[in-house]
Amino acid sequence: MMKKLHIITPVKDSISTAQDTIHSIVSSDTTVPFIYTVYNDFSTDENTAKLKQLSASKQFELVNLSDVTSHPSPNYLLVLQMAQQKALADGADLLIVESDVQVDKHTIQALCEGARSMPGCGIAAAVTVNEKGKINYPYEYAARWGKTVVDNHKHCSFCCSLLTHELLSKFDFHDLDSTKSWYDVTISHKSLELGFKNYLFMNLPVCHRPHSSRPWKLLKYRNPILYYWRKYTKGLDKI
Repeated sequence: MMKKLHIITPVKDSISTAQDTIHSIVSSDTTVPFIYTVYNDFSTDENTAKLKQLSASKQFELVNLSDVTSHPSPNYLLVLQMAQQKALADGADLLIVESDVQVDKHTIQALCEGARSMPGCGIAAAVTVNEKGKINYPYEYAARWGKTVVDNHKHCSFCCSLLTHELLSKFDFHDLDSTKSWYDVTISHKSLELGFKNYLFMNLPVCHRPHSSRPWKLLKYRNPILYYWRKYTKGLDKI
């Protein structure tokens, strides 16, 4: 029997790509019952108003983190903790789709079925590609793996990743390091440590436009020296 599914998208401005993400999710062909929540992480007033309009027309739940916390963005840890609590209470898996990703019509259904069919699955991740279908960040290392499902011992990015209910039940996200900004590496490693397997679905590509919500991170490619100087001197982007 297919489990329930909770889908979340954290949003920090970048309203154009966020709209594309939201549309791709609500337009999906799936028999899996899912609840979709967008977590608005201190977007501008203008973009918050647009998200509110979208939530009414697209029928997803909108959580404005400014109503929950005064902690400045990014609030990825809080989002993960809130989403885990809701998923566990509902007996659901948790699918994270970031706001610079577009899923295909059948991605969600296929990823759910894949997670159920693969033995001991902790995380089921879809490989990312650019608009031309070429594998891109953060999965360049998988470019030669072919169109198959890979037992992935490297970390899975949370661009489009399903965390199974079994994994959520074994690892409390309140135990994560609150000094970090992002947690895909930590949770991927913890999944393996707990005896689960993490699978990368090379046959389920999703379109990824990296760092659209935090364009300063594009410096990693244009000017890596400046990027790492900002990263370490300002304490940004802690993984």
